[in-house]
Amino acid sequence: MFEILEKTQYSNTVYKFRVAAPAMARKAQAGQFLMVRINEEGERVPFTFADWNREEGWIEFIFMVIGATTQELSKLEASDTILDITGPLGQPTEMKRQRWAVIGGGVGLAIAYPVARALCEAGSEVSVIMGARTKELLILQRQFEELPLKHLFITTDDGSAGEKGVVTAPLERLCTEGVIDEVFAVGPVPMMKFSSFTCDKYNIPIVASLNPIMVDGTGMCGCCRVTVDGETKFACVDGPDFNGSKVDWDDLCARQGSYRTEEQEANNYARKYHEEGCACQS
Repeated sequence: MFEILEKTQYSNTVYKFRVAAPAMARKAQAGQFLMVRINEEGERVPFTFADWNREEGWIEFIFMVIGATTQELSKLEASDTILDITGPLGQPTEMKRQRWAVIGGGVGLAIAYPVARALCEAGSEVSVIMGARTKELLILQRQFEELPLKHLFITTDDGSAGEKGVVTAPLERLCTEGVIDEVFAVGPVPMMKFSSFTCDKYNIPIVASLNPIMVDGTGMCGCCRVTVDGETKFACVDGPDFNGSKVDWDDLCARQGSYRTEEQEANNYARKYHEEGCACQS
Protein backbone atom coordinates (compact mmCIF):
# COMPACT_ATOMS: atom_id res chain seq x y z
CA MET A 1 0.00 0.00 0.00
CA PHE A 2 1.21 3.49 -0.88
CA GLU A 3 0.01 6.50 1.11
CA ILE A 4 -0.96 9.71 -0.67
CA LEU A 5 0.89 12.51 1.12
CA GLU A 6 -0.45 15.45 -0.88
CA LYS A 7 -3.12 16.04 -3.51
CA THR A 8 -2.98 19.10 -5.77
CA GLN A 9 -5.75 20.04 -8.20
CA TYR A 10 -4.62 22.15 -11.15
CA SER A 11 -7.97 22.31 -12.94
CA ASN A 12 -11.29 20.48 -13.17
CA THR A 13 -9.53 17.48 -14.71
CA VAL A 14 -5.82 17.65 -13.83
CA TYR A 15 -4.39 16.45 -10.50
CA LYS A 16 -1.03 15.78 -8.88
CA PHE A 17 -0.39 13.16 -6.20
CA ARG A 18 2.64 13.04 -3.94
CA VAL A 19 3.02 9.48 -2.70
CA ALA A 20 5.30 7.88 -0.09
CA ALA A 21 7.58 5.52 -2.02
CA PRO A 22 11.16 5.60 -0.65
CA ALA A 23 12.54 2.75 -2.79
CA MET A 24 11.21 4.27 -6.02
CA ALA A 25 12.39 7.76 -5.08
CA ARG A 26 15.95 6.46 -4.68
CA LYS A 27 15.97 4.97 -8.20
CA ALA A 28 13.78 7.32 -10.31
CA GLN A 29 15.34 9.14 -13.26
CA ALA A 30 13.98 11.70 -15.70
CA GLY A 31 11.89 10.14 -18.46
CA GLN A 32 10.94 6.97 -16.59
CA PHE A 33 7.40 5.98 -15.62
CA LEU A 34 5.39 3.96 -13.10
CA MET A 35 2.29 1.74 -13.16
CA VAL A 36 -0.60 2.34 -10.76
CA ARG A 37 -3.39 -0.01 -9.66
CA ILE A 38 -5.90 1.58 -7.28
CA ASN A 39 -7.39 -1.60 -5.81
CA GLU A 40 -7.84 -5.32 -6.44
CA GLU A 41 -10.52 -4.70 -9.09
CA GLY A 42 -8.61 -1.91 -10.82
CA GLU A 43 -6.67 -1.88 -14.07
CA ARG A 44 -3.00 -0.93 -14.30
CA VAL A 45 -2.38 2.53 -15.75
CA PRO A 46 0.94 4.23 -16.56
CA PHE A 47 2.04 7.65 -15.36
CA THR A 48 5.41 9.36 -15.67
CA PHE A 49 7.45 10.55 -12.71
CA ALA A 50 6.80 14.28 -12.44
CA ASP A 51 9.15 14.73 -9.47
CA TRP A 52 10.75 12.85 -6.60
CA ASN A 53 12.80 13.44 -3.46
CA ARG A 54 15.38 10.80 -2.57
CA GLU A 55 15.95 12.14 0.97
CA GLU A 56 12.28 12.52 1.94
CA GLY A 57 11.22 9.35 0.12
CA TRP A 58 8.35 10.57 -2.05
CA ILE A 59 7.44 10.56 -5.73
CA GLU A 60 4.91 12.66 -7.67
CA PHE A 61 2.81 11.94 -10.73
CA ILE A 62 0.29 14.09 -12.60
CA PHE A 63 -2.76 12.83 -14.44
CA MET A 64 -5.78 14.05 -16.35
CA VAL A 65 -9.24 12.56 -15.77
CA ILE A 66 -10.11 10.81 -19.02
CA GLY A 67 -11.42 7.32 -18.31
CA ALA A 68 -13.02 5.36 -15.49
CA THR A 69 -9.75 4.63 -13.70
CA THR A 70 -8.56 8.24 -13.60
CA GLN A 71 -12.06 9.23 -12.43
CA GLU A 72 -11.68 6.85 -9.49
CA LEU A 73 -8.14 8.04 -8.83
CA SER A 74 -9.22 11.69 -8.72
CA LYS A 75 -11.60 10.93 -5.85
CA LEU A 76 -8.80 9.82 -3.52
CA GLU A 77 -7.51 12.30 -0.95
CA ALA A 78 -4.38 12.83 1.12
CA SER A 79 -3.92 9.98 3.66
CA ASP A 80 -5.78 7.54 1.38
CA THR A 81 -3.77 4.64 -0.01
CA ILE A 82 -3.16 3.15 -3.45
CA LEU A 83 -2.81 -0.62 -3.61
CA ASP A 84 0.03 -0.97 -6.15
CA ILE A 85 2.61 1.37 -7.63
CA THR A 86 5.38 -0.27 -9.66
CA GLY A 87 8.47 1.56 -10.90
CA PRO A 88 10.71 2.99 -12.05
CA LEU A 89 10.03 1.47 -15.48
CA GLY A 90 11.36 2.26 -18.94
CA GLN A 91 14.66 3.76 -20.03
CA PRO A 92 15.70 7.16 -18.63
CA THR A 93 16.20 10.05 -21.04
CA GLU A 94 19.78 10.32 -22.29
CA MET A 95 21.41 13.47 -20.93
CA LYS A 96 23.69 14.82 -23.66
CA ARG A 97 25.45 18.08 -22.82
CA GLN A 98 24.41 20.35 -25.69
CA ARG A 99 21.79 22.95 -26.69
CA TRP A 100 18.32 21.49 -26.17
CA ALA A 101 14.74 22.54 -26.83
CA VAL A 102 12.34 20.71 -24.51
CA ILE A 103 8.69 20.72 -25.63
CA GLY A 104 5.84 19.72 -23.35
CA GLY A 105 2.17 19.69 -24.32
CA GLY A 106 -0.71 19.41 -21.84
CA VAL A 107 -0.10 16.77 -19.18
CA GLY A 108 3.13 16.01 -21.04
CA LEU A 109 4.56 19.02 -19.19
CA ALA A 110 4.79 16.70 -16.18
CA ILE A 111 7.39 14.70 -18.10
CA ALA A 112 9.08 17.68 -19.73
CA TYR A 113 9.84 19.32 -16.38
CA PRO A 114 12.12 16.65 -14.82
CA VAL A 115 13.82 16.20 -18.21
CA ALA A 116 14.49 19.94 -18.54
CA ARG A 117 15.70 20.10 -14.94
CA ALA A 118 18.07 17.15 -15.42
CA LEU A 119 19.45 18.64 -18.63
CA CYS A 120 20.11 21.94 -16.84
CA GLU A 121 21.84 20.07 -14.01
CA ALA A 122 23.98 18.26 -16.61
CA GLY A 123 25.24 21.62 -17.90
CA SER A 124 23.17 21.85 -21.08
CA GLU A 125 21.73 25.05 -22.51
CA VAL A 126 17.99 24.48 -22.39
CA SER A 127 15.06 26.26 -24.01
CA VAL A 128 11.54 25.16 -23.07
CA ILE A 129 8.31 25.40 -25.02
CA MET A 130 5.15 24.91 -22.94
CA GLY A 131 1.91 24.21 -24.77
CA ALA A 132 -1.70 23.70 -23.69
CA ARG A 133 -5.22 24.18 -25.02
CA THR A 134 -6.00 26.88 -22.44
CA LYS A 135 -4.36 28.69 -19.52
CA GLU A 136 -6.17 26.40 -17.07
CA LEU A 137 -4.37 23.35 -18.48
CA LEU A 138 -0.92 24.96 -18.34
CA ILE A 139 0.78 23.17 -15.45
CA LEU A 140 4.13 23.60 -13.65
CA GLN A 141 4.79 27.08 -15.05
CA ARG A 142 6.37 28.29 -11.80
CA GLN A 143 8.67 25.26 -11.67
CA PHE A 144 9.84 25.86 -15.24
CA GLU A 145 10.41 29.55 -14.53
CA GLU A 146 12.72 28.66 -11.63
CA LEU A 147 15.05 26.67 -13.92
CA PRO A 148 18.11 28.41 -15.48
CA LEU A 149 16.64 28.32 -18.99
CA LYS A 150 17.92 30.08 -22.10
CA HIS A 151 14.37 30.70 -23.34
CA LEU A 152 10.87 29.92 -22.08
CA PHE A 153 8.01 30.04 -24.57
CA ILE A 154 4.34 29.56 -23.68
CA THR A 155 1.65 28.78 -26.24
CA THR A 156 -2.07 28.16 -25.85
CA ASP A 157 -4.57 27.24 -28.52
CA ASP A 158 -6.96 30.01 -27.45
CA GLY A 159 -4.35 32.65 -26.59
CA SER A 160 -5.35 32.78 -22.90
CA ALA A 161 -1.66 32.57 -21.92
CA GLY A 162 1.50 33.31 -23.85
CA GLU A 163 1.23 33.42 -27.63
CA LYS A 164 -1.82 32.09 -29.41
CA GLY A 165 -1.02 29.02 -31.44
CA VAL A 166 0.85 25.74 -31.19
CA VAL A 167 4.32 24.73 -30.07
CA THR A 168 5.70 24.33 -33.59
CA ALA A 169 5.75 28.12 -34.08
CA PRO A 170 8.45 28.87 -31.45
CA LEU A 171 10.13 25.57 -32.35
CA GLU A 172 10.52 26.71 -35.95
CA ARG A 173 11.98 30.02 -34.77
CA LEU A 174 14.60 28.21 -32.71
CA CYS A 175 15.40 25.94 -35.66
CA THR A 176 15.83 28.82 -38.11
CA GLU A 177 18.00 30.75 -35.64
CA GLY A 178 20.33 27.76 -35.34
CA VAL A 179 20.44 27.89 -31.55
CA ILE A 180 19.50 24.27 -30.75
CA ASP A 181 21.23 20.96 -31.38
CA GLU A 182 18.43 18.55 -30.43
CA VAL A 183 14.78 18.51 -29.33
CA PHE A 184 12.90 16.51 -26.70
CA ALA A 185 9.12 16.41 -27.17
CA VAL A 186 6.35 14.88 -25.07
CA GLY A 187 2.59 15.37 -25.19
CA PRO A 188 -0.32 14.57 -27.51
CA VAL A 189 0.61 12.43 -30.51
CA PRO A 190 -0.29 15.13 -33.10
CA MET A 191 1.94 17.63 -31.29
CA MET A 192 4.91 15.25 -31.29
CA LYS A 193 4.23 14.27 -34.92
CA PHE A 194 4.31 17.83 -36.23
CA SER A 195 7.23 18.77 -33.98
CA SER A 196 9.12 15.91 -35.62
CA PHE A 197 8.13 17.13 -39.09
CA THR A 198 9.40 20.62 -38.17
CA CYS A 199 12.73 19.25 -36.96
CA ASP A 200 13.08 17.13 -40.11
CA LYS A 201 12.91 20.30 -42.24
CA TYR A 202 16.05 21.60 -40.51
CA ASN A 203 17.85 18.27 -40.00
CA ILE A 204 17.64 18.63 -36.23
CA PRO A 205 17.34 15.38 -34.25
CA ILE A 206 14.28 14.96 -32.05
CA VAL A 207 13.55 12.57 -29.19
CA ALA A 208 9.86 11.77 -28.71
CA SER A 209 8.60 10.30 -25.43
CA LEU A 210 5.75 8.04 -26.58
CA ASN A 211 2.62 7.16 -24.63
CA PRO A 212 0.92 4.24 -26.41
CA ILE A 213 -1.69 1.98 -24.80
CA MET A 214 0.03 0.00 -22.05
CA VAL A 215 -1.14 -2.87 -19.83
CA ASP A 216 1.68 -4.41 -17.80
CA GLY A 217 4.63 -2.07 -18.40
CA THR A 218 7.14 -4.94 -18.59
CA GLY A 219 7.06 -5.93 -22.28
CA MET A 220 4.88 -9.02 -21.86
CA CYS A 221 1.50 -7.88 -23.21
CA GLY A 222 2.66 -6.25 -26.45
CA CYS A 223 0.00 -3.53 -26.31
CA CYS A 224 2.57 -0.74 -26.30
CA ARG A 225 4.28 -1.78 -29.52
CA VAL A 226 5.24 1.02 -31.87
CA THR A 227 6.91 1.03 -35.26
CA VAL A 228 10.25 2.84 -35.34
CA ASP A 229 12.36 2.83 -38.51
CA GLY A 230 10.30 -0.11 -39.77
CA GLU A 231 10.92 -2.23 -36.66
CA THR A 232 8.52 -3.14 -33.87
CA LYS A 233 9.52 -1.74 -30.48
CA PHE A 234 7.88 -1.92 -27.07
CA ALA A 235 7.55 1.53 -25.51
CA CYS A 236 7.64 0.16 -21.96
CA VAL A 237 11.04 -1.55 -22.22
CA ASP A 238 12.69 -0.10 -25.34
CA GLY A 239 11.43 3.42 -24.62
CA PRO A 240 9.51 5.50 -23.91
CA ASP A 241 12.04 7.71 -25.77
CA PHE A 242 12.48 7.13 -29.52
CA ASN A 243 13.86 8.95 -32.53
CA GLY A 244 10.85 11.07 -33.53
CA SER A 245 11.98 11.19 -37.16
CA LYS A 246 11.75 7.38 -37.35
CA VAL A 247 8.37 6.87 -35.63
CA ASP A 248 5.44 5.68 -37.77
CA TRP A 249 3.06 8.35 -36.50
CA ASP A 250 0.05 7.20 -38.52
CA ASP A 251 0.33 3.71 -37.06
CA LEU A 252 0.64 5.12 -33.54
CA CYS A 253 -2.41 7.37 -34.02
CA ALA A 254 -4.46 4.39 -35.22
CA ARG A 255 -3.40 2.21 -32.29
CA GLN A 256 -4.23 4.96 -29.78
CA GLY A 257 -7.86 4.80 -30.86
CA SER A 258 -8.18 1.01 -30.65
CA TYR A 259 -10.28 0.90 -27.47
CA ARG A 260 -12.33 4.10 -27.63
CA THR A 261 -15.63 2.17 -27.61
CA GLU A 262 -14.60 0.14 -24.57
CA GLU A 263 -13.33 3.28 -22.81
CA GLN A 264 -16.68 4.98 -23.33
CA GLU A 265 -18.51 1.94 -21.97
CA ALA A 266 -16.26 1.91 -18.89
CA ASN A 267 -16.95 5.61 -18.34
CA ASN A 268 -20.70 4.97 -18.56
CA TYR A 269 -20.48 2.14 -16.02
CA ALA A 270 -18.44 4.30 -13.64
CA ARG A 271 -20.94 7.14 -13.96
CA LYS A 272 -23.83 4.77 -13.29
CA TYR A 273 -22.10 3.43 -10.19
CA HIS A 274 -21.51 6.89 -8.72
CA GLU A 275 -24.96 8.18 -9.55
CA GLU A 276 -26.96 5.10 -8.54
CA GLY A 277 -24.62 3.17 -6.25
CA CYS A 278 -24.74 0.19 -8.58
CA ALA A 279 -21.63 -1.54 -9.93
CA CYS A 280 -23.51 -3.91 -12.21
CA GLN A 281 -23.34 -3.48 -15.96
CA SER A 282 -27.06 -3.61 -16.65
